[in-house]
Parts: sequence; C-alpha cells; structure tokens
Amino acid sequence: MIFRRYGTSYQSVDVNFDSLALNEISFRRNREEAIPADDFDASFATVVTHELTAEAEGDVQDHTEQVLLQRLQAKLEELQGALAEGQLLVVENDQGHDWPKTKQKMKNVVVEGENRLRFHYTLAPPLRVSVRRRP
Repeated sequence: MIFRRYGTSYQSVDVNFDSLALNEISFRRNREEAIPADDFDASFATVVTHELTAEAEGDVQDHTEQVLLQRLQAKLEELQGALAEGQLLVVENDQGHDWPKTKQKMKNVVVEGENRLRFHYTLAPPLRVSVRRRP
C-alpha cells in the first residue's frame, strides 16, 4: 500500500500518472485508509528511502512522456511488490516544494534527408519513496 501525507494525516493513495495532465506525476486518495500523522510517525519507522528516476527518448512528444511515466510507475510497482508483511510505501516529496516534474529537451535530427524533432524526457527532482515498517 502507498501512503502520502495530506495535512495532519497520512492517507492511502493510488498512482495517477498522466502525460496530458498539468501535473503529470500525481497520486489520488483512494479513501481506503487514513492515519493521523502523529500516530503514523510514532508507529512506522523508515527502513530505506529510494529516489526513483526515469528517462525516455522518442519522436512523438506525448508518447515519449508517457513512456517515461510508465517506466516510473513500473519502478514504483516493483518496490510495492517487494514489500514484506507489515511494510508500506510513503511518498516523501512535498507538493509545491520538491515535487517531481517531467523535463523535456528537444533536438533537431535529420532522418532520410528531412528535419525531425527528437524528444528526451527526464524527471527532476527524483520521486522519493520510503519503505516503512512497524518497529
């Protein structure tokens, strides 16, 4: 299960990565579980923190950004699948402070005598996710 802090509580969330959205990397509250922040911090200790990044390069802008988001989501799902009993993931980035955004670079390339655009997407800053467990 993935949690993210909202105000005075940690709430369970679902991944909501969308290349067409203004904020491509987001999490949607699923209302399955909410724990007051003080109780959560007292009950769960950080085991390890991961910084997730991804890259993608391609000829179609939206498709390339979507590939980056799919790669990032796959890494997140891999971490979630490797959780032991009693562990959970917590999104550590703070909205408006160090929230990850996709970054785009374009370059002109010549393909069969025609000028084409090539898109390269990265993520900055990395998505920080910690594994937590009860002590």
